[in-house]
Amino acid sequence: MKIGCPKEIKPQEFRVGMTPNAVREAVAHGHQVVVETGAGTGAGFSDSDYVAAGATMLGTAEDVFAQAEMIVKVKEPQAVERARLREGQVLFTYLHLAPDPAQTADLLASGVTAIAYETVTDERGGLPLLAPMSEVAGRLAPQVGAWTLQKANGGRGVLLGGVPGVSPAKVLVIGGGVVGTHAARVAAGMGADVTVIDRSVPRLRYLDDVFGGQFKNAYASAGNTMDLAREADMIIGAVLIPGAAAPKLISRAQLAELKPGAALVDVAIDQGGCFETSRATTHQDPVYEVDGIMHYCVANMPGAVARTSTLALGNATLPFLLALADKGWKLACAEDKHLMAGLNTHKGKLTYAAVGAALGLPAISAAAALDL
Repeated sequence: MKIGCPKEIKPQEFRVGMTPNAVREAVAHGHQVVVETGAGTGAGFSDSDYVAAGATMLGTAEDVFAQAEMIVKVKEPQAVERARLREGQVLFTYLHLAPDPAQTADLLASGVTAIAYETVTDERGGLPLLAPMSEVAGRLAPQVGAWTLQKANGGRGVLLGGVPGVSPAKVLVIGGGVVGTHAARVAAGMGADVTVIDRSVPRLRYLDDVFGGQFKNAYASAGNTMDLAREADMIIGAVLIPGAAAPKLISRAQLAELKPGAALVDVAIDQGGCFETSRATTHQDPVYEVDGIMHYCVANMPGAVARTSTLALGNATLPFLLALADKGWKLACAEDKHLMAGLNTHKGKLTYAAVGAALGLPAISAAAALDL
């Protein structure tokens, strides 16, 4: 198979879909890999690194899309990239379709077979291709939140860890999954007073058993959420429903009940965000204010640490990438129900029910797509 890796074009996105090591593995499996010139520069990989690994460098993204049977990316294809996709081609990347009707419409119109990293599953019910970026984003969230809390950035002027004689900041983490756990660990490590809330009692029990000495936890009822939010200097939104739009957990009206200058860090912004007032921002202009509350809603947070993120993502995606290339997408998905869970579109059909429900579109099962 001919695999293509274009340069990412989303603003301030420095990650790359394939590392030189991934190229080397694909070539060893008998595949051809074409990489756009400069694709890996932001993550610290030179064109010569890719050539040494066996890739062919192409000067333009148009050439990569035109030649490749499978496109491997990091972020969802932008409008100009979607126009280059075609039926019979496989797209393997993050998609986050539920809050993005325009992208969904374009993918369906192209007929491309789109497999989303964020909906591939594993035998434990986890999301193995989302997890590494969730880990990165979770660990970044307290760091960017602490920056947002600085007075010069519009925040409360509170130091996360406090100082002797001055209490630390209070941090509320909504969601006790991968993002929330990593966010809580880092915030607690920075000296903050941290509480994690979740609706799963078994998950709260796990967090208490493993991290009970580092941070507190509570059940995420509506009442508990707002009681803790009123006291918080920073609120980290870390709730995910696989493939679906994120639930809105704090309304605009409730912002009036928060501390002036409090920081909301919405790690779920790729799925529409967990605060009613969230809207996607960029690393170049990451923060905005609504009713006296500061919002940090960068849609590609891991892109800020592009090398770490690229290596972590590459480790997770490589086995699936090789399966798709070695077997073709139909056989690879037929043999692996977890990879099949990643199928979101094929030949103009939506194949992920949660996206259909979010956008009001009909969807067929991923298994039914194998017969199209």
